[in-house]
Amino acid sequence: MGMSVYTTVSAEDLDAWLARYALGGLVSHEPITSGIENTNYFVTTERGRFVLTLYERLPADELPFYLNLMAHLARSGVAVPAPAPDRTGALFSLLCGKPAGLVDRIDGAPHLVPSAGDCAAVGEALARLHVAALGYRARLVNRRGPAWWRQAARAVQPFLSPSQAELLAAELRFQSGLTRLRLPKAAIHGDLFRDNVLFAGDRVAGIVDFGFAATDFLAYDIAIAVNDWCDADGTLDAELAAAFLAGYHALRPLTDEERAQWPGLLRAAALRFWLSRLYDLHLPRPGELVHAHDPAAFERILARRVAAMPRLPDARAA
Repeated sequence: MGMSVYTTVSAEDLDAWLARYALGGLVSHEPITSGIENTNYFVTTERGRFVLTLYERLPADELPFYLNLMAHLARSGVAVPAPAPDRTGALFSLLCGKPAGLVDRIDGAPHLVPSAGDCAAVGEALARLHVAALGYRARLVNRRGPAWWRQAARAVQPFLSPSQAELLAAELRFQSGLTRLRLPKAAIHGDLFRDNVLFAGDRVAGIVDFGFAATDFLAYDIAIAVNDWCDADGTLDAELAAAFLAGYHALRPLTDEERAQWPGLLRAAALRFWLSRLYDLHLPRPGELVHAHDPAAFERILARRVAAMPRLPDARAA
């Protein structure tokens, strides 16, 4: 990942903004150089340690969905950073012209080469998140959903080789032919990759980065996570996938319809991230400071999911 500070925040500006909170004065702040969508700083005040996020892309009218979701999950006992309200109860306000908010800083580190135990722990944490999310009433259409897939596909078309264009067109046709109306829906994380889970030892200390949260199919959220956590150079690692799904199943058993749709959901999750990486690589926004992720990894994952169509391990027998 590359540098992701698009807006520079001075100590003076931050200290003045912090006056709206009952968190004491600013002690220190330092930029966080990972992530793609937003500007992030570690902030220490006289009363605590926080992560400050300036939302660079998210429309201000969508912010309540994300921040209230995090607050709901934290109240429900899910390991997520709790947003800090200001003195009026607001979870965000303008800083340097951008909507900005504070969340609790979680101590921990990502496990970038996960074990089966890590996968089981993340599966269980995601199930806990989904069970709590079923009680969250706000709704938000997924801005990286099928309508965006089609738009992004048209935009990246000129940059594709003939074989890439064929894979993309075939997958869009396949996905458009599927009916998923009977799958359970609620708020999903939408981006549960290895770098968005912090561990303290072998325990999940926190799930972070809710910038792609939306109302969508719960099993699609599982597929997004499994494609990253259980990937072995494009191939699904059967041991890691079984561990992840067993951890999830212990708290929220999948429905028969979710199980039937699983192979297509793995493909949908691969398609979504192949497209977003192609888009970020070939059509970066002006002033982009981030090194885009390599789209080839998700092209490989998609091609292999199409070839293998992996069935769901029977967690009920595990």
